[in-house]
This record gives sequence, C-alpha cells and structure tokens, in this order.
Amino acid sequence: MDHAVPTAGTPARHELLVTDAGRVDAVLAAAFPDISRARLQRLVAGGHVLVNGESVRKSGRVDEGDTITLDVPETAHEAPPTGLDFKILFEDDILLAIDKPAGVAVHGAPGDMSPCVAFWFLERFSEAAAAFDVERPGIVHRLDKDTSGVLLLAKTPAAQSFLGAAFEARTVKKTYLAITDGVPGRPRAIVDAPIGRHPGDRMRMAVTRQGRDARTTYEVITSSHGRALVELHPETGRTHQIRVHLAAIDAPVLYDRVYGKDHGPAYLVERATSRQLLHAWQITIPHPLGGTLRVTSPLPADIADAIRDLGDASVLSAYAPRPAELAP
Repeated sequence: MDHAVPTAGTPARHELLVTDAGRVDAVLAAAFPDISRARLQRLVAGGHVLVNGESVRKSGRVDEGDTITLDVPETAHEAPPTGLDFKILFEDDILLAIDKPAGVAVHGAPGDMSPCVAFWFLERFSEAAAAFDVERPGIVHRLDKDTSGVLLLAKTPAAQSFLGAAFEARTVKKTYLAITDGVPGRPRAIVDAPIGRHPGDRMRMAVTRQGRDARTTYEVITSSHGRALVELHPETGRTHQIRVHLAAIDAPVLYDRVYGKDHGPAYLVERATSRQLLHAWQITIPHPLGGTLRVTSPLPADIADAIRDLGDASVLSAYAPRPAELAP
C-alpha cells in the first residue's frame, strides 16, 4: 500500500498526504521510488522535508492525514571527462557489473575531482544517474582503489536499495583471490575477528575488541617460497576486511603498503612499483527481478603472473574467464 499520495507540487517541491503511518524516510522512499533512500535521508537531514510545516528527523514518525513537504534542490549531475573505459561484464535495464582495474577509486573524497567509477557512471549513464544522489550515483558497494575485479552498479534507486539490502542480509557471495606475503598456518580456516579503527592511527583499520564483527573464510590454493595463492570469502563487509584479516594471521596481501610486512631494500623497491595483489574474482547475488546472478572478472596480468611465479600454472585453469550467468 502506498504511504502517501501527491496532492500538489512543482518540479522542485512536492506535497504528500500521508495515508499510512510510519517513519518519514520510509514513507518518502515508498512515495518516491526514483529517488534513492540515501538521498532522501540527506534531504531530511538538510532541512528539505517538513511535516505539517515543521522540520523533522529522518527517524521521525508521521501519521495518517499528515502533510509532508519535500523540496528537491537542483543538483549538478556533471563530472569532468574521465578518459575511463571499463569492460562491462554484465548489463541489463537495472544494473551492471564492470571490471574495475587497480588504480581507480570507486568514488573520491568530497572535492576530489580525480577520475573515478562514480564520475564514469555520471558520464556514461547520465540519464540513469540523474535519479541518484550526485555523491554516490549507482554505487552499491566498494572496492579499494588498488583492488581489481567485479564491481556492481545499480541503474535505478530501487535496484540500489534491493542490492544494498542483499549485502546487509549477507545473501551476496563474494570470492576474492590474494597473493600473500607468507603462507597461512592452516590450509583452510575462518578468521573470526572484529575490525575497527586502529587505536593509534585513525587512517587504518585493525583487529580490536571494540570493532564490529567480521568473518572471512579462506583456503590456500597453492604456495611456494613463502608466498601463497589464497581464495577468500568475506562473510561481512568491513573496511579493508580481507587485508586486515590476512595481516592478523601473518600472511598479508603481497605489496600491501598499509598492512604489509617490512622487508629489505630490494623488496621495498619491488613493492613501490606494484599494487596490492588482491582481486575481486567473482560475485553471486540475488537479482532484483528474480534469479541469481553470477559475475566473474578475468584475472589481471599481474595476478596471473604471480600465480605462475608460484610454480603451479595449472591453477590458472580453475580461474579461467567465464561469461556472466543469470540462473532462475
């Protein structure tokens, strides 16, 4: 049932008559499916929403018969030319999956106009992007700047909301591949250790008692000369989770500048020209329109070369390129 019905308005102002009581952000989300819930919440926080003429919090409740006034200010959905050209691994009318290379951020900090995935989305899918908050157009989840692999993007706010809920409910299965500096002590295990801000460095994350729950399942696929190919399945989605968990078991991602090991001059020179060898290889999600979507990213050259350096090139066949698959 609709929570509210339009009664009057201009392109920037909308008035709604509440027909079902509930939280104001939920009522707005039901009435405006083409505006992302995150953007609606920011509009509430910014004072652009009134209930019976008075300001309200996003968690505030409205009752049947109340009038909500929503002002949607104009936003410039424009970005500088990015020069980026991502490989699209899957696309339909409501979502797409791209192959994000290492060295490209998903989105920049406020004021940062460097090329990123968000700007590429604004540039490539301008009509779809207009329905989103300009700060996070289409963004469903993140990959670290120097992590490569599958990245999902929503083409509608409804799809973004659905996929965001799937990540929160942990019905998304993610498979990562890492080349580690050190071999985990057990061939397969679950790292169950909470992650929070590092007590001595707010720019880093760490395993800490005050952190949020975090679980990562891993399996060592092959190893040689103190390095290993490890397949990982994060069950939660904490910031830098895989990198922190691997460092916690003394097998950090190879060339990780933040969580890696300190070595001699030759290694440091090698690391300075390399990125952390972590790749988001595959993601399996419930599709908003039904069925299950599985998308796989081909191994980038540096990951494939590192696997060959381990002396077991036969492993590469298990991670050979494969097309996206949408199963009933």
